[in-house]
Amino acid sequence: MALTTVAELRSALGVGTLYTDATLQEVCDAADVVILPMLWNNYTFNVAHSNTTTEGTLYFEQSIKDVFYVGQTVVITGNGAPHNGSKAITGMSDFSITYAVTGTPAAKPKHALAPFGQVAVASTVDYTTDTAIQLAALLISVDIWQSRQVSSTGGVSPDFTPSPYRMGSTLLARVRGLIAHALDPRSMVG
Repeated sequence: MALTTVAELRSALGVGTLYTDATLQEVCDAADVVILPMLWNNYTFNVAHSNTTTEGTLYFEQSIKDVFYVGQTVVITGNGAPHNGSKAITGMSDFSITYAVTGTPAAKPKHALAPFGQVAVASTVDYTTDTAIQLAALLISVDIWQSRQVSSTGGVSPDFTPSPYRMGSTLLARVRGLIAHALDPRSMVG
């Protein structure tokens, strides 16, 4: 999902055809990486996994009894092979789900993950249609572009001294008002 298109960024920057689409797409993708994890999405984090030669199991810290159901298809990421991919849940308990794995993987006992994996179900929100989210992504894209092109166009540090670096903790803070309606409560720790 691209929140900002290359054409939108090209127009906002006024660069015409001076830069390739691939160069501008990198900036659009970076803005997505900054914003999307902060938005409310239909996924749950798993903290551990295990597998036999035919079945994989993911473990959760909170009860998932009312989150998933047997027969549901989920998309698993951040767990490595043979877990990642689209899987149909074949069994579950209050704190785990099981599914078939492909190939002939070696059996592995339950072990913790760092960072956590993600288990996503079909999304019910399309942030590419949310104007405020799109504008926030565009503003972050412009900041990333400016930081790449002219290092002296930085921000201001907490003691009001100029800083040559604008990619700090204030990057997301500058657009938080635009994305406030869609912020994931799990992303607002700290």
